[in-house]
Amino acid sequence: MLYYLFHYLDTLNFPGARLFGYISFRSGMAVITSLLITMIFGKRIIKYMKKRQIGESVRSLYLEGQNQKAGTPTMGGIIIIAAILIPVLLFAKLGNTYILLLLFTTIWLGALGFLDDYIKVFKKNKDGLNSKAKLAGQIFLGIVVGVSIYLSPDILIRENPQIESSIKVETITNNKNEQSKKIVANDVKSLKTTLPFLKDNEFDYSKIVWFIDSKKYEWVAWIIFIIITTFIITAVSNGANMTDGLDGLASGTSAVSAATLLIFAYLSGNVIFSQYLNIMYLPGIGELVVFASAFIGATIGFMWYNAYPAQIFMGDTGSLTIGGIIAVLAILVRKELLIPIFCGIFLIENVSVIAQVWYYKYTFKKYGCGQHLFLMAPLHHHYQKKGIPEPKIVARFIIVAIILAVISVITLKIR
Repeated sequence: MLYYLFHYLDTLNFPGARLFGYISFRSGMAVITSLLITMIFGKRIIKYMKKRQIGESVRSLYLEGQNQKAGTPTMGGIIIIAAILIPVLLFAKLGNTYILLLLFTTIWLGALGFLDDYIKVFKKNKDGLNSKAKLAGQIFLGIVVGVSIYLSPDILIRENPQIESSIKVETITNNKNEQSKKIVANDVKSLKTTLPFLKDNEFDYSKIVWFIDSKKYEWVAWIIFIIITTFIITAVSNGANMTDGLDGLASGTSAVSAATLLIFAYLSGNVIFSQYLNIMYLPGIGELVVFASAFIGATIGFMWYNAYPAQIFMGDTGSLTIGGIIAVLAILVRKELLIPIFCGIFLIENVSVIAQVWYYKYTFKKYGCGQHLFLMAPLHHHYQKKGIPEPKIVARFIIVAIILAVISVITLKIR
């Protein structure tokens, strides 16, 4: 909203109004605003929830310090969502298709997670929202995102962008030659994405269906893309949900992943950097830097109250939302194949649960007595069982997340 106001003021030569035309300035303002929202209003929300006894009911897992968390206010994801939406509405270009998709993602998954938490807290049903209903909501979002990318005329890739120099001669006022630049553009609808570690680092999803009849080729390829998009959103969203088991773990690792995507969005949205790095130039994608900045500010600000010992938990309201946002961000900047790296913590948490269940069933079938691969799953509980203090586990997981983020960024040059 403020972007359009100051854009109008700029036409009137209002001093300082031009600042809002710069993504860097608006991103900085988004971070500051989201931090202030979480830190100022977070305390009030915690007091309100304590007064209303909107607390977490803890299931006994025989973990150290677990019983102390009983009654801690939950549904804190409301704080994160508010701290994302308000700065984005203030500082982003609301007509940008990428921004609209992420706003929808935030609201939709926030509502889905809120419903799950509401059933747990107010209906006293520890199972929460039916797993099939939750999965249906995530699948619906995946379909919406995939179809939007297919149908939107604004979501394009600029093939082989080149900057050419031209000479502009001023003959009326003076005789000086002023050098200007023009961009040779060829914007196309494409199914290409980034394939890390390879020299020709682009992969076209349409190659999956190379054997299909040419008349059906395009729409079949898009159907496969939508299916893959749906799977990614569901997997990452659930991965964040699995990770949300220790104080500050989900919010800290999510902030690191979002920072990685912020870098990708900025580079892919700048024609000079994208040409230098030989990566896809995505017109309009730079606006996602504002959204990612608000997301980082919201998750870091939430850690002010969520760090050990947590004063509030994000609940499914927060964990489903932040996971879904990261997935959609990655898909939009065409870096979804890098998710196993920069979302490595989410991945290993998911895999640990799957492996634990599979191994138990396998050993039960083979030996008649089920055995556990880990002391407990997800993985962070395994380390708790080994006696490692919770704050140390969280700190180490975040350090690993930072290492994975750095590896993801340097894939831009390592090929």
